Amino acid sequence: MTPALGRALILLSVAAAIAGAFTAFAAGKLGSRPATLLARRLAYVFAFAMVAANALMVWGLVYGDFSISYVAQVGARDLPLWVKVSSLWSSLEGSILFWGLVIGVYVGWAAWALADRHPEHEPWALAVWLACGAFFAFLIAGPAQPFHTVSPVPPDGPGPNPLLQNHILMVVHPPFLYLGYVGMTIPFGLACAALFAGRLGHEFLAPLRTWLLVPWTFLTVAIVLGGWWAYEVLGWGGYWSWDPVENASFLPWLTATAALHSAIVLERRSVLKAWTVVLVLCSFLLTILGTFMTRSGVFNSVHSFTQSDIGPTILTFFAAGLLFSVALLALRVDSLRAEGRFEAAPSREAFFLGNNLLLVLFTFTVLVGTVFPLIVEAARGVQMSVGRPYFDRMSVPIGVALLFLMGVGPALPWGAASAAQVRRALLPPLSGGVVFALVGALAGVRNGWTLVTLFAGGYAAQVTLAEMLRPVLQRRARGESFGAALRGGWFGAGARRFGAYVAHAGTVLIFVAIAVSSTMGRQTEVTLRTGDMIEVGRYGLRLLAVDQVREPHRDATVARIEVLQGGRVVGQLEPRMNFYPTQREPIGTPAVRSGALEDLYLSVMNVDPAGGSVGLLAMVNPMVVWIWVATGVMGLGALLSLWGSRRRAAGAPSEVA
Repeated sequence: MTPALGRALILLSVAAAIAGAFTAFAAGKLGSRPATLLARRLAYVFAFAMVAANALMVWGLVYGDFSISYVAQVGARDLPLWVKVSSLWSSLEGSILFWGLVIGVYVGWAAWALADRHPEHEPWALAVWLACGAFFAFLIAGPAQPFHTVSPVPPDGPGPNPLLQNHILMVVHPPFLYLGYVGMTIPFGLACAALFAGRLGHEFLAPLRTWLLVPWTFLTVAIVLGGWWAYEVLGWGGYWSWDPVENASFLPWLTATAALHSAIVLERRSVLKAWTVVLVLCSFLLTILGTFMTRSGVFNSVHSFTQSDIGPTILTFFAAGLLFSVALLALRVDSLRAEGRFEAAPSREAFFLGNNLLLVLFTFTVLVGTVFPLIVEAARGVQMSVGRPYFDRMSVPIGVALLFLMGVGPALPWGAASAAQVRRALLPPLSGGVVFALVGALAGVRNGWTLVTLFAGGYAAQVTLAEMLRPVLQRRARGESFGAALRGGWFGAGARRFGAYVAHAGTVLIFVAIAVSSTMGRQTEVTLRTGDMIEVGRYGLRLLAVDQVREPHRDATVARIEVLQGGRVVGQLEPRMNFYPTQREPIGTPAVRSGALEDLYLSVMNVDPAGGSVGLLAMVNPMVVWIWVATGVMGLGALLSLWGSRRRAAGAPSEVA
């Protein structure tokens, strides 16, 4: 009964999405408001069916309904509740079903938010959203069908991939990633609507920018949460390895970041309309390409799923989306003419464009390094790989240039600047760069690129701080009290602007933390017997015991290690080896002691419980914790910016610098 109900809900979503897409296209072509209203209602039906189908699957996973094929594939009775729920996205069929949930919620939410506000654009946007929804609903109903009936019903299941049971971050990282990936569908539909309608004015730019900022925020957090999961689970001591599937999430983030900055130039100077639309379209297409990378099995990665029929189907959808986007641009891009004037002289918009071009170059560099091995294998049948040296060598100069432009662009005025204005804007922040580089050198930094990154980070940090304080100081100069100036400049009319600079501050911090942590770490491999003690950096490590632990869903061998500093015990770490019934090889879980300056990272390489000895990889990683902190700062900035956008849309006066 439950599998049949699940299949019925998926078929309802397919029917609603297909009917809604055709109805919306007709409404846009004919200018019919009743047809638009019908398409909107079908979008709500699509959203309801997807939510209900996912709720049914979660119920089956939690309560062990093994008559559902997906529950029989990844469910188990003895799992903790958080593992049961996260099993929804732990394997191929469930992840596509969860994709359907997210696109259903997004489409329903966006249809409600756009209702009757932009009648010229609404039907076209609904048509594109529902067409994308129809594809993924078809994918769930066909190749990925998770609601097959199992007979006879097994008494229990194997549980999900053991790697996905090792850390609570699996509850939040994949949902955030999906909210970022799938959310790009909404700005894609809005950009297509602007092309169909032949108009991208300021009134329609606001929802486009807002709906782009929402998935960008989720994707930003998701990328770093993925790095945190790798750091805490995989045991190699790092957080980013240019894995192809890591790159798949990074690519749309780069183009979406460029689109957000391009939208600011469009809002202020009424230029770069077509460029902004192109970047939004590329962001969506790169999410589909990334989906193909993770679900086709073409890459050997801890993130990717096994080979299946879904890969070619998604690749076909990517090709169709690419052709549709190119054709739409060829036919309609001339309608998006610039209304303002672009100043090529030293100006804020010129450096914003430079920022955009560097982000696109970065995207192209990562894309080539990621897909080139596939192209070579397809053309010549030769397997090859593009490793970390290529990505580091190519990305570090681009990243440092982006960080420096993050300071230069906001320091300059809009429009052409005189030589005196350029000097007044760009010379003072040099002191911030010098201070950062000097502090780094005194702390022992000797890597050239790290020192350059610190200089660029200090430059950008000083500009960011100055721009954050500017509206408050302006209000104070007009006679407002400090509290009123702070409320108005940061959380009132200037909230959107302030949020953007908070996000910039987080970006500066994450650049600096990555540069320092990736070049200043120390590591050693040791073997300890019970009672032995070694020195690692300024820490002493003493092995107290090697314990055997039994848990409901796994067994574990745990090394209990006492941590000393200055001869004083400061804590205890317990790296472990986990043994799962369905896994032949054990899976290690490192132990991390995080501090403001550095992390002590211990990972078990081998263990001998009988002999009471353990082989350890011990690492001291500086500033890693600031990567996670910086991500929170960037997310907070994005939320403040979204709040400011809502205030502006509601009619609050804007902050004029």
